[in-house]
Amino acid sequence: MTLTFVNRSHPRNSGGTVAIALALACLSGCGERPQTSAGGGGGRGGRGGGGPAPVIVSQAQRKVVPLVIDAIGAVESIHTAAIRSQITGTMMKIAIDEGQDVKQGDLLFEIDPRPFRNALQSAEADRQKILVQLENARAQVARYRTLSADAMVSKEQFQKIQDDARALEAQSLASESTVANTRLQLDYCSIRAPFAGRTGNLGGHVGDLVRANEAGVALVTINQLNPIYVTFGVPQQNLTAVNRYRAKGTLEVNVIPPGPDETPEKGELTFVDNVVDSSTGTIKLKATFANASHRLWPGQFAVVAVTLSSPEVLTIPSSAVQPSQSGQHVFVVKADQTAELRTVTVERTHGNDAVITNGLAEGETVVIDGQLRVVPGRPVEIKQSGAPAGGGSRGGEGGKGRGKGKKAT
Repeated sequence: MTLTFVNRSHPRNSGGTVAIALALACLSGCGERPQTSAGGGGGRGGRGGGGPAPVIVSQAQRKVVPLVIDAIGAVESIHTAAIRSQITGTMMKIAIDEGQDVKQGDLLFEIDPRPFRNALQSAEADRQKILVQLENARAQVARYRTLSADAMVSKEQFQKIQDDARALEAQSLASESTVANTRLQLDYCSIRAPFAGRTGNLGGHVGDLVRANEAGVALVTINQLNPIYVTFGVPQQNLTAVNRYRAKGTLEVNVIPPGPDETPEKGELTFVDNVVDSSTGTIKLKATFANASHRLWPGQFAVVAVTLSSPEVLTIPSSAVQPSQSGQHVFVVKADQTAELRTVTVERTHGNDAVITNGLAEGETVVIDGQLRVVPGRPVEIKQSGAPAGGGSRGGEGGKGRGKGKKAT
């Protein structure tokens, strides 16, 4: 048997085919109807929905928020000395250990003093000899002055005696200088700490021949640890603000050194450089820290925060601020539990705080979470009151954390 397929797409049958297709589509579409909420429209709480939107809120409040400039700084010693010998001799004694704290004047090294002690005795003996000759010359000048007055000796002879006495006076001064210099060389045999600090690696050993001012490795390097500097740079745009607030009083500087302990070390700004680095556009600043606990170590990097001022300002949690094409705005919950879209001006942020200068009043309630479901003029349902502004931010009232985007103006 042969099966024959009939082509139903003939133009004369096209209208009937379309009608049959539409009928089948209507029958399949009527099989199930989507269930809608009693309020109609989208799901509950959605934009355009009839139910209130669930939100978390917080209140705008006034608090002290420091005006801070953040930077990365390096710790450096106020005094650093590479100790070298000023004489040539044999190392006889090392009076310190590596990494030891020393005080100003403490003995560090001792070089064999015997050659210098002998030189001092010889210089003192020469001086005594010259002093005896000078005393005799002065006596002759006094005696010949009387004879010259009585014309018993010639003027030329008296003048020669006076010249010999003056020459001996000059030799006496020279011998005094020689004795002082020899005594100084003897003092150089005992090398002492020029200031209080901590010693580093030793560059010499007992028995070594130490040469005067020998280039290369120093006998030891001493770094002062307390007080200590932290050097850092800030953008040149902040220079005007730094100078303005510094003129009003001392600026506090907090530094957090690397490590698990995030408790800041407190110091004060003591130096502003007199030139801006043209290659980086920054200016160099230094802060001085007591560093009693030795948490700051020379060469260490640390996070620096310069507090220019601590004004009392109006704040809200920064999560409440939403961006838009027309500017930043927040949703304010009014007394009738409806939301109002409010344009605000954010001066700066600090940690979790946003400082508001326009658009809000103290005590107003703002939405900090759930903004996507909020429709202006529609009701909201407060699920939770969030933490007040600044909770958990460092630099607020007892918080932690670090702010970003500080504006120093």
